[in-house]
Amino acid sequence: MSDINHIIEGLEFAQIGWVVPDIRAAVKFLSHTLAIQGFPEPVQVRAQDLGMCYYGEVVAGEWLTTQAYNGGTFVELVQPLSGQSMFHDYLSRYPSGGTQHLAFRLPVSDFQRVTSTLLKQGYTLISEVDHPIARMAFFDTYQILGVATEIMGITPEGWKAIEQMKQPG
Repeated sequence: MSDINHIIEGLEFAQIGWVVPDIRAAVKFLSHTLAIQGFPEPVQVRAQDLGMCYYGEVVAGEWLTTQAYNGGTFVELVQPLSGQSMFHDYLSRYPSGGTQHLAFRLPVSDFQRVTSTLLKQGYTLISEVDHPIARMAFFDTYQILGVATEIMGITPEGWKAIEQMKQPG
């Protein structure tokens, strides 16, 4: 396999994703102890509503999520609730939680090029979703990076949403 760093070279680092057992405790710690502000109230997400695939199939999975923009990077928190997903897998393996993925973004027009290259390199696609603001693909890069790698192909609507999410309050 070629070096993963060559594949993601030139992509913009966008997000760190933590999977946690208690999202409200994580928000409290990050907000009060580390001064990362701007986390909205967590929202419940259903994989089925997003059409989010898990190893090629849409399966039942629910979690809470919230994210804040801090110093050029989004900080995403995910608390698995029920069903199956890569987030549930992570928390099962690491009950205390931790950094589950790092996300890199690029225009949606380049999404297929990067994701195809990762697949050709032999990296397993764990999960994917085609959302109006972004196409997202999560690859199993645990052995080489210690975390999953998310590639986000941002749509024109997505770039507008990112700018809105960067605004405080």
